[in-house]
Amino acid sequence: MKALVFDIRINSLYSIRIPFTWQSALTYPILPPSSIIGMLANALQRHKNNRHPLKYLTEIEDSIEWAGSRLITPSVVKSYVTSAIVKWEDTLGGKFTNALGRQYAYTKKLQVTTIFKNSDLINDVADALKTTSLTCGDSESPISLENLIAPVDVLVSNEETIQTEYPVPFIKGTKIVEGNGQVYLMHERCSKRGNNFPLISYMVPIREERKILWPSFLRIEITKEKPLEKIERNAFIERDEHNAELLAADEKYFKESRKRKKAEKKTVPAKRNLLSAATYFNKGYKALYATYS
Repeated sequence: MKALVFDIRINSLYSIRIPFTWQSALTYPILPPSSIIGMLANALQRHKNNRHPLKYLTEIEDSIEWAGSRLITPSVVKSYVTSAIVKWEDTLGGKFTNALGRQYAYTKKLQVTTIFKNSDLINDVADALKTTSLTCGDSESPISLENLIAPVDVLVSNEETIQTEYPVPFIKGTKIVEGNGQVYLMHERCSKRGNNFPLISYMVPIREERKILWPSFLRIEITKEKPLEKIERNAFIERDEHNAELLAADEKYFKESRKRKKAEKKTVPAKRNLLSAATYFNKGYKALYATYS
């Protein structure tokens, strides 16, 4: 199998609405699988433009084995009040808009990975991404590519534990040994199949510190009862140097934090212990982020 791995630079705020939120629309910090599939189908349709757009969507969904994204740089999520049009016709003096809350996120870079079942379509998708305008979630959030796009080989490992920086299905059979994450419900595709359009629980490897989301990792044990084949295929995509440094700092933080907690448990109040850990965490990440920003 082949995969496309590419970095995107976010050029504005973005809001990828979580499907079941409306009055106070919440956003994903990363691109869920359905948004990635929609972005690829939109790019392919604009590139070729010889069939109905939904035909391209079906073709992409049938060709992709797995799609996911991850934070490369820290992210900030804030809530804003927006004015939404609720009706287009009314009597003179009537109210046409309503104030609705909505979350918006911003990060410098995201990485997107898509694994294809076969290589028949992958070159066309790569060409489409290079030649069309791309957006992150909606038409008001333009993005640009950070690196050259070319198919890469997917490596499969039979190890008992793997480490990944991408979201993993948070289901029975997923045993997380180490790492931090937050659970989000995501669609794995864009189109319904009959009446079946489920939201799947995913553990996204991010950690929140002082209202800032930082990229993290998950170390997962592959159980014999339910092998996580998709995670195996995704976890060994070649990492860039920036992410390797962040992961090293993250692992160091966990080890040092555990040692401090054991040493200070008898003599230091819990509040001070947590404060010292947070101070160490901030210093380590600020130095790394300044180096690579």
